[in-house]
Amino acid sequence: MFLSFIKNFDNFFLIIGFAGQSIFASRFIVQWIYSEKIGESAIPIIFWYLSIFGGLMLLIYAISRKDPVIITGQLFGIIVYLRNLILIYRKQK
Repeated sequence: MFLSFIKNFDNFFLIIGFAGQSIFASRFIVQWIYSEKIGESAIPIIFWYLSIFGGLMLLIYAISRKDPVIITGQLFGIIVYLRNLILIYRKQK
């Protein structure tokens, strides 16, 4: 049953979209747990990786749906997430 479901490309991209949204949303839970653990508001590095991977999956979904609004939003978001990682790693050197 599952194989017949994913044979349809629309369903495949729907799964990609839901997975991407789940990964993207999980970053807030990770940030919340991290902040509670250290006792102050902070953003761990994994937050940015979850943002990138979730954003890329959502971008793939948006391209499959030919949705220019989501495509544009995800493209700009991914640039910001990558830039934050660059700044973090540059500071560590």
